[in-house]
Amino acid sequence: MTRPTAPPPTEPASCPQPYDYRRRELVEPDWRRLPGWHDVTAAQWHDVQWQRAHCVKNARQLRAVVGDGLDDKFYDDLTEDQEHMATMAMLITPQMLNTIAPETPADSDGYHDAFYADPVRRYMVPVRSDRDLRWPSHPLSSRDSLHEAEMWVVEGLTRRYPTKVLAELVATCPQYCGHCTRMDLVGGSTPSVDKQRLTLRPADRQEAILDHLRRTPGVRDVVVSGGDVANVPWPRLESFLLRLLEIDSVRDIRLASKALVGLPQHWLQPQVVSGLENVAGVAARRGVHLAVHTHANHVQSVTPLVAEGARALLDAGVRDVRNQGVLMRGVNDSTAALLDLCFALQDEAGILPYYFYMCDMVPGAEHWRTSLAEAQDLQHAIMGYLPGYATPRIVCDVPYVGKRWVHQAVEYDRERGISYWTKNYRTAIELDDPDALTRRYPFHDPLSTLPESGWRWWERQVAAREGQACA
Repeated sequence: MTRPTAPPPTEPASCPQPYDYRRRELVEPDWRRLPGWHDVTAAQWHDVQWQRAHCVKNARQLRAVVGDGLDDKFYDDLTEDQEHMATMAMLITPQMLNTIAPETPADSDGYHDAFYADPVRRYMVPVRSDRDLRWPSHPLSSRDSLHEAEMWVVEGLTRRYPTKVLAELVATCPQYCGHCTRMDLVGGSTPSVDKQRLTLRPADRQEAILDHLRRTPGVRDVVVSGGDVANVPWPRLESFLLRLLEIDSVRDIRLASKALVGLPQHWLQPQVVSGLENVAGVAARRGVHLAVHTHANHVQSVTPLVAEGARALLDAGVRDVRNQGVLMRGVNDSTAALLDLCFALQDEAGILPYYFYMCDMVPGAEHWRTSLAEAQDLQHAIMGYLPGYATPRIVCDVPYVGKRWVHQAVEYDRERGISYWTKNYRTAIELDDPDALTRRYPFHDPLSTLPESGWRWWERQVAAREGQACA
């Protein structure tokens, strides 16, 4: 067997230091530089329905937007990935697509190369040549890598922590990220992945979630997610939130929406702003902390419209708008990339840099994932620049454990890329497990980051497992 192809080299996490801070004004890229949107007016661009109606879902639609700026090589690469590798259907909003190669005219000679190399493109429009040729998936990757469905207490309500739950109200988003940790459930099926489905009617699922929370006073923190809550019709979402606020034990509510970055037009709709003011007012009177969590991975995605959306949320009475990004190779795996993003969020958009997750062990994600050692180096490298409360924690979401700061690993075998973690609480599925609090739970580095002895060890493990399966 040949050694896995290593990802393209990136700037070392610790270089250069010190980071040179300069305040940079946010810029909305000119969408009219793209031939397909040459005649799109500002009023159309700011209209959420226009944005949703003009999402790009395939190579043909992408070609209609960018014209001849990309040659056939790219479209063939994209189609090959969609037909054979992609775990998420292609769906990208005009707002997000406009932040790819934002400074390069589509009719220029350099547009093809700039688009291919762009960090936002790498995770929003993945292509076959991005993938790790030898190990596109880790041998131990899984579709529901965090075992969330296994921890459902009712359909769509995951309880991974003693006092916190995740409520999945919808299984769709305004746009799909290639690295989605809920790729087993979210979005339409792809040629390589037949997705799971929520079976209850939305109203019945919401009522089941609320009924469980009314009967479970030990839960105080509810993350309302999906999918993306921007795809829940606002009257239905507002009704759910107001009923959730009637539960005395609930003290924190967090709305999860990448749409603030990919479709800020949604959160600027008068109906949504007015409804959010109502919800925030009730939350304030009852002493409940209401926040919105979004998902920006690169500074290019933080535009004036994103900042306007964040300000609208804060003005409506939301306590905080926070960012939970994902650490990804070729996207934001350098000191400068992380700090550029964090300062744009904190200084210009009013969004608090909160977490960066190590990319989860879902199929097809090896080319995005970084090693624990790289994550630890990056956490060290970004310290001391932002205020303490705005310095993001880089975390590893360990299966059956939960979020852990990257320096909390209790053991780390760098040769084989296996880190070990412990937990301090039991969940419902472990109540009768006497070893739950002493067990060491593994997490795995991408194999392309290992020394030769490490990836050869994994080759032997895979061969042995395949032999057992054939026996």
